[in-house]
Amino acid sequence: MSESIKKIIHIDMDAFYASVEQRDFPEYRGKPVIVGGSPEGRGVVAAASYEVRKFGVHSAMPAARAVRLCPQAIFVKPRFEVYREVSEQIRDIFFQFTDLVEPLSLDEAYLDVTENHINLPSATLIAKEIRRLIKEKTRLTASAGVAFNKFLAKVASDINKPNGMAVITPDKADAFLESLPIGKFHGIGSATEKKMKSLGIYTGKDLKEWDEIDLVERFGKTGRYYYRIVRGEDNREVKAHRIRKSIGKERTFSEDVEELDWIHNFLEELAEKISMSMKKKKMAGKTVTLKVRYDDFETLTRSTSFSHYINKGEDIAETAKSLLQQTEVGKRKVRLLGITLSNLNLSEEGRFEQLSIPFD
Repeated sequence: MSESIKKIIHIDMDAFYASVEQRDFPEYRGKPVIVGGSPEGRGVVAAASYEVRKFGVHSAMPAARAVRLCPQAIFVKPRFEVYREVSEQIRDIFFQFTDLVEPLSLDEAYLDVTENHINLPSATLIAKEIRRLIKEKTRLTASAGVAFNKFLAKVASDINKPNGMAVITPDKADAFLESLPIGKFHGIGSATEKKMKSLGIYTGKDLKEWDEIDLVERFGKTGRYYYRIVRGEDNREVKAHRIRKSIGKERTFSEDVEELDWIHNFLEELAEKISMSMKKKKMAGKTVTLKVRYDDFETLTRSTSFSHYINKGEDIAETAKSLLQQTEVGKRKVRLLGITLSNLNLSEEGRFEQLSIPFD
């Protein structure tokens, strides 16, 4: 039985973008730093240093709200090329230990070290060494969670942040999950947490008392997920090669826009960039999605699908402009626009299939 137990590590960099900025610019160290957005309240927070998080600021928050919460915050522009470079350095460290690395983003990944390149039986020691090497190589800190499945490893990595580590062994899992506040369960957001508390579910122990059928009745099919995770059940594999399911581009404008001709031209430029990426990768898709964020931060998407694959810029642009007619763009000011092409030409094995694109 013990041979079948997996050893999974979840590595999560601490306030990654903001930490890189504080590393590279000494004047930001110890200061409340926000990456993304602007002091004028435009845009969205991409990352927040721990100093600014104390004021309630967090990623994905509108910059206007962040300014209200912490007027003294320092706003810096993202340097994604630098973040990607650092992320590659970190990923190279992962591959010293295992080929089973599943990146979730630039700053976090799962590693399956059940079998590893250094033949070390202790996932805990491997996680410690990875964190040490990251610090040595990048001068940044990482937190780690060690467990026997992905869900528990993800939850564990958040327990002792920043610059910490937690280990959940099979014999400790039940007690850990029963004592865990419901809001700390990965996959339970603030809205679900509020609903659960209204039902008297405050901890894992409370959640565990519910039957699966009752959870499904209250929360839909995700009720099955809640039923499993509170029992520490997660059979997902660490996937070394994640399949890209869509390609999209978007932009938050420095000033709100409302001129329809300008918006049409912008969508054409965006569509052409997506087309170039698609053709470079020999990809195409059937579903076009338009994303719109108005000046009051209301965000919506509109989609349409074709029976055939497309990857031409003009086809993507015309579809996006058609979807635009289903919105209030032109009557309301716009803060962000984006286009995504999905439903890609993937086989069941995740490989790109030979394209068959009609020529009109």
